[in-house]
Amino acid sequence: MRRIRTRVTRRREAGQGLIEFSVVTVLTVFLLLMVFECGRMVLVANTVASAARAGMRYACSHGSTRTGTGVTGPSGPSANPTQVVSVIKGFASAGLLNTSNLIISVTYPGGSNAPGQTVSVSVIYPYDKFVSYFPIAPRLGSATQGVITF
Repeated sequence: MRRIRTRVTRRREAGQGLIEFSVVTVLTVFLLLMVFECGRMVLVANTVASAARAGMRYACSHGSTRTGTGVTGPSGPSANPTQVVSVIKGFASAGLLNTSNLIISVTYPGGSNAPGQTVSVSVIYPYDKFVSYFPIAPRLGSATQGVITF
């Protein structure tokens, strides 16, 4: 036998469609925000790594002429060369990072800045999330090492 649809049955089905649409819409928006946040985190991590590499390249090619000390953010004063710090901050600001949050460390493990010695550059950035709902707040960092050539 064929079932006859009444007005009540059609009204229930319309309500079911509205609930399905709202659930799918909420899940889709959540997924899009998650993709956006993860993409932005990858962009920031890549910028931090590139800034560390740029600072290391500068320190390797200008190692024996370094002078001065600089302040490197939340950690206070340190023995970082101001030229290397300014190169790192300039590169990071091009990637739209807040340079006052950068924690920069430039060390010379051999004890000098003479050609042939090594230089280590470390950059850490506390990730500032765009969407505050997601429970992620990592500190993104990169460290690199090179040999001073000049």
